Amino acid sequence: MTACQRGHTLNRQELAADERREKRQILGLSLPAAAIILVLLVIPVGWLFALSFVSNGEIGLANYTRMVEYSAYLSIFSTTILVSLFVTVLCIVLGYPVAYLLGQLPPRLATIGLAFVIVPFWTSILVRTYAWLVILQRQGIVNDALIGIGLIDEPLRLAHNLTGTIIGMTHVMLPFLVLPLYATVRNIDGDLMRAANNMGASPARAFRDVFLPLSMPGLIAGSLLVFILCLGFYVTPQILGGGRVIMVSMKIQQNVQTYFDWGAGSALGVVLLLIVFAIFYLVHRLAGLDRIFAR
Repeated sequence: MTACQRGHTLNRQELAADERREKRQILGLSLPAAAIILVLLVIPVGWLFALSFVSNGEIGLANYTRMVEYSAYLSIFSTTILVSLFVTVLCIVLGYPVAYLLGQLPPRLATIGLAFVIVPFWTSILVRTYAWLVILQRQGIVNDALIGIGLIDEPLRLAHNLTGTIIGMTHVMLPFLVLPLYATVRNIDGDLMRAANNMGASPARAFRDVFLPLSMPGLIAGSLLVFILCLGFYVTPQILGGGRVIMVSMKIQQNVQTYFDWGAGSALGVVLLLIVFAIFYLVHRLAGLDRIFAR
């Protein structure tokens, strides 16, 4: 072996040693964060999963078979998913124009507009929900205004039902779609739209073929965030639903606080968690979560 070859061998060994040393340092730095995740996430979820197999002091699948045997559970899950889908669609319809407008404004005006989007975060969800109850009830602001101008003769049922639940949830969830979508829209180069127009595309076609595909990562991320949060929503459906809109989170609360059945509540939580994982997997297969969140 020549001196040059020995030098290359030593260099490779030194590089390999440096790489192993760097990996050990990274591992040591990540151990505190891993310990926090283990204590705050892995252990509670594992305890919840184990508890879901306990029913009346016996270990088995009774909590899960009960969901299959009683149609009420299917109705609860269907209501939860449908309400979450409807709220997500409404947030897209209302939030996309807002994010698009903010993306076209000058930075100073966009900052002011973004502040109005963030303002609801300064008030608790409970206060906002009761505010909607005051607005939507039979003697509320909306009904009084509609009766006053003669559009209706009797108060509309806007609260304590599905309508009030969807309105309240949409108001709460709308910023969660606008913010990630705005971050994506703001980074889209305006020259691309102008280039499409110069090549003969109409504004509508330029938007459809250029702008909309480029905004899809933010739209998918925001929609996914809204839908997942809606699945576990509790306060707004409980208050504005008036007991007529039963979602999974409310059934879990009922099992734990009313019936003191932690196993049944845990089983519902596990099924809801599996639904969330299935949604993430489906979105990853269709759109690629790595590509969405990398932008």
